[in-house]
Amino acid sequence: MFNEFRQQQFASYNATRETLIKSPEKLITLEKYITEEVESLLKLHLDSIVKEYNEASYLYPFWQNYPPEERGRAPKGDQFPWIEVGEHTIGIKLSRILTSRFTVEDYGLPTGADQRLFLRNTTINEILGIKNSSAWLFSDIKSVGPRDDADHTVMSHNQISGDGEWRSLEQGVTNKILTAQGTRTNHPFHCSIPPIYILSDGTVAPMINVVVKPVYDMLSLTQRGSGQPLKRITLATIPNGILLTTNPNYIKTYPGILFPGKDDKDKNPTKVRARISFDVLRRIATWRVKDINV
Repeated sequence: MFNEFRQQQFASYNATRETLIKSPEKLITLEKYITEEVESLLKLHLDSIVKEYNEASYLYPFWQNYPPEERGRAPKGDQFPWIEVGEHTIGIKLSRILTSRFTVEDYGLPTGADQRLFLRNTTINEILGIKNSSAWLFSDIKSVGPRDDADHTVMSHNQISGDGEWRSLEQGVTNKILTAQGTRTNHPFHCSIPPIYILSDGTVAPMINVVVKPVYDMLSLTQRGSGQPLKRITLATIPNGILLTTNPNYIKTYPGILFPGKDDKDKNPTKVRARISFDVLRRIATWRVKDINV
């Protein structure tokens, strides 16, 4: 099975990649379209999202003796990790609500983002101008509270796509190593996701990366009681690897978009994370960072 469709995939992949390198506006338009559809659907279902998200606080008596494990280097002990709350009330819901505007499929893939949703509709085909095309939406749920609500997000190597060269039939797709560049330090970043996938039936699917960042409040900090209700949802669309590294090469034209993460120096260097700057994303295009306030 590993090599049954390899020849066809190799030819289609390289032809598609060359088309998108020459016409990056197709990818940009597709990213904008998917982002606006996600934003629209989250707004449409915001009341139910808020209700279900906030139920986690009302259910406190049922989990107070078995709380989620605290994270971070020096937790203060007054904040509960709300990672799973966001994943279940927003991440899982997203896969359902997208079905009103797309055919959503769940093809197997052994690595990648929290949510990997294969989207089909006629608009995607029209935008790309490529027969039998779709979009593979990668969406990570990055829940944060008031203490860590920074203007960036931390991404792992298997959550960002690269330039995705496929030079020989046997080699498979590889990405060049990027540099997460800070003001004082830098480190290599080994993104491991290709910018495009070709299914066994020939379907072309560019990788679209929309980060969903639920931001919760801590009522105890403002003396308004207790609980961690939803305050805002921020969407951040990270450019596809072709846009990021090749054309228009945002890594070069917008320095600081990728900067050092928070991993220890003894971590496997191929798995060290990096941060994506929301400020730089806004400068590339305002639609790349959108806030949905509760």
